[in-house]
Amino acid sequence: MVLTLFAINGAFIVLLAIFLAIEVSRLFAARRAQAAGSRLHIRIVTLFSIIAALPAILLSIVGWITLERTLNPAFLQDVRGFIANTGEAGRLFGESQCRVLLREARLTASDLDRVQALFSGNRKLFQEFFASRSKLLGFSSSAIITSKGEILERGTPGNSRVITPEAADFEEARKDNLTCLVLDGGQTFIALRVISSMPDAFIYAERNIDPFAVDFPRQAQGLMTLYSAYDAHRTNIQIAFATMFAMIALIMLLSATWMGLSFATSLALPIRRLIAATDQVSSGNLYVQVPPVRGSGDLQRLGDTFNNMTSELRLQQNRLLAASKLNDERRLFTEAVLSGVPAGVIGLDEQGRINVINSTAQGLIAEASSLEPAQISGRPIAQVLPELAELLAAAQESNLRMYQGQIVLARRGRERIFNVRATREQSQQGGSETGANSVITLDDITDLVNAQRSSAWADVARRIAHEIKNPLTPIQLSAERIKRKYGRVITQDREVFDQCTDTIIRHVDDIKRMVDEFSSFARMPKAKPERDDLGECVRQAAFLQRVGNPDIAIEAHLPDAKIEAMFDRRLLSQALTNIIKNAAEAIKGAQPHIANPRIDIFAAPGGGGMINIDIIDNGKGFPAENRQRLLEPYMTTRAEGTGLGLAIVAKVLEDHGGGIELLDAPQGQGAWVRLYFPREGAAVEKPATPAPAAPSSTSSANSAAG
Repeated sequence: MVLTLFAINGAFIVLLAIFLAIEVSRLFAARRAQAAGSRLHIRIVTLFSIIAALPAILLSIVGWITLERTLNPAFLQDVRGFIANTGEAGRLFGESQCRVLLREARLTASDLDRVQALFSGNRKLFQEFFASRSKLLGFSSSAIITSKGEILERGTPGNSRVITPEAADFEEARKDNLTCLVLDGGQTFIALRVISSMPDAFIYAERNIDPFAVDFPRQAQGLMTLYSAYDAHRTNIQIAFATMFAMIALIMLLSATWMGLSFATSLALPIRRLIAATDQVSSGNLYVQVPPVRGSGDLQRLGDTFNNMTSELRLQQNRLLAASKLNDERRLFTEAVLSGVPAGVIGLDEQGRINVINSTAQGLIAEASSLEPAQISGRPIAQVLPELAELLAAAQESNLRMYQGQIVLARRGRERIFNVRATREQSQQGGSETGANSVITLDDITDLVNAQRSSAWADVARRIAHEIKNPLTPIQLSAERIKRKYGRVITQDREVFDQCTDTIIRHVDDIKRMVDEFSSFARMPKAKPERDDLGECVRQAAFLQRVGNPDIAIEAHLPDAKIEAMFDRRLLSQALTNIIKNAAEAIKGAQPHIANPRIDIFAAPGGGGMINIDIIDNGKGFPAENRQRLLEPYMTTRAEGTGLGLAIVAKVLEDHGGGIELLDAPQGQGAWVRLYFPREGAAVEKPATPAPAAPSSTSSANSAAG
C-alpha cells in the first residue's frame, strides 16, 4: 500500500512539475520579450508560492510529531511483556497436562502390575478392571501393546484408535523418560509406560488436550511475531509516513504555485492583450480584437468596449474594401474554372481588348505570334487573332446573344478547324447600359470533322465499289471479244477500231484500280502492332521505291542502333510506300525544273516517347491553302490521282495512336511529310515540329546499305 501511495503521489508531483515548468517557461519568455504585465505576473506568483509554502511546512512538522507519538506510545513495552508472559503461561499449561497424563499412565501401569494374575487367570475381570481405570482417569484411548505394535488388551471400546509409536519411543519408555507424544497437530498427548510384570508390555494412554492449551500459545506466539516485525520495521514506517507527509506537502506547494501561475496568467493575460492591441490600433491595424474574458467584471467590460470600438472603425474600412474583394474573388474563381477547360476561352471588354484568357487560348495565340503569355492580356483580339475579325463583326451586327461559327487556323503549316461561340453580356451601371462584354470560346473540332468525313467517305466508297465493280467485267470481256471476233473482218479504219477497243479495255482497268482503292479505303484492316525494327521497315520501303524510280536519289538516314517500336509492319510499310510514291510523282510532275531530284527519309525517336518519320522531297510541294484537306478522301492535286493515298496513310497512323503532318520542306522547295506514333503503342499528345537534323556520314552509310 505504501508503494502504491508513493507511486500515486510521485505521479502527481511529476505532472504538477511539468505543468509548473510550462507556466514558468511562458512567464520567463514573456519577461524576456518585455511583454506588458510580466512584472505583475511574477509578483502574483511569488505571493501565491509563499502563502502555499507556510501551511505546507507547518503541516509537515505537525504530522511528523503526531506520527512519532503515535508509533511509540509509553505503554507499548508493557503490552509486549504481557503478550510474552501469556504465551509462556499457555506453554506451561500444556506441559502440566503432559505431566498429569504421564503420572496417571504410570499409576495405571502399577495397578496393572498388581492384578497381573488376573490377566492370565480371569481375563474378563482383568479387562473390566482396565476399562474402569481408563474411564476413571479420562483416557480417550488406552491399550496394552508390545514394542512390535501388537495390542494385548484394550482399556477403551474396541473402535477407539491406537497409534503404534516409533521404536525410539518404546526405548525412551523403557528408560523411564517422562515425555509425551504429540499427535493431531498438538491436540492429542500419548503416554507410554512399561508394565514390569509383563514381558515387552507397555501401557498406551491417549488424552485430548484442552483446545485452549493448544490455540492460546500459538496465538500468543503469532502476536509476538507480529509485534517483533512491527518493532523491526517501525523506523521504516516512520520514514515512509514522513516521506508521505513531505510528498503531500510538496504536492500542495506545487498545486498552489501552479494555481497562482494560472490565476496570474488569467489576470495578466487580458491586460497584456489589451495593451498589445492598443499598440496595433495606434499603428493603423483596425482588425485587432481582444479575446473575450470569461466571467463578468471590469476586465470583461473593458475588453468588450475595446472590441466594439475597433469593430466600428473596421466596419467603415470594410465597406470600402468589400466591392474590391468581391471582384477579386470572382476573378480568381473564373480563372480557376477557365484553367481546367480544354477549350480556349477569351474574355473581351467593350473595346474588344482581351481581359480574361485561359491557358489553352494563350498557347494558341502564342503559337501564332511572338508574344509571351503575359503580354497577351490587354491587346485587341483583332491584333493577336485576325482570323476572328470577320466572325466577331458578324456577331456584333446580329441581335443574337450567342453567335456561332467556324474558322480555320493555320499555324506552322498545320490547319486546325475551330468551332467558335461568341456570347455578349450587357453590363449595367446606374440603371443605364454602359457597353457590351464578350466571351469567345474556341473548340478544336479538327479530329471530329476528319473522323466524320472519313466515315462518310468510307460509306460512299463502299457504295461506289458495289455499284461500279459489277458491270466492269462484262464491259471488258465484251470489248476483248469484239476485238478478237471482228478484228480480222474489219479492213477499213482498222487502226481506229483497235484504238477504240484498246481504250475501252485500258479505261476499264483504270476504273477497276480505282474501285479497288475505294474498297481498300472502305475496309481498312485494324492495326495489329508488334515489337519490330522500324529501321528495317524504312530501308525496305526505300529500297523498293529506289528500284522503281532509278532517276531519283532516295536515301534513308537512320541511326546506327535499332529502332524498336510497336507497329503493324504491313500497314506502316503501305503508308511509307504511299508517301514515298507521292513524293516521287510530285518530283516527276515538277521536272525538268529540278536538277537533282531526291527524297530524304529520316526516322528517329522523338520527345515524349514518340517515333518520328520525316519524308522530305524537293518537288513542287503542297499548296498553301486548304493543305489539311489533302488528308480527306478524294482530295487530290493530280488529275490521275484518286485522293485516297493520304487518307489511307492518315487512317493507318490514327490506328497506331499517332498522326500525319503536311509541312513545307526546310530547304524552301518541296514537301515535308511527318509521320508520328507512340513508341510503346499508347496515344500521346502531338509533338512539336522541329526541323530534322541534316544527314551525317553515318546516316549516309546506312542509306547506302539500304
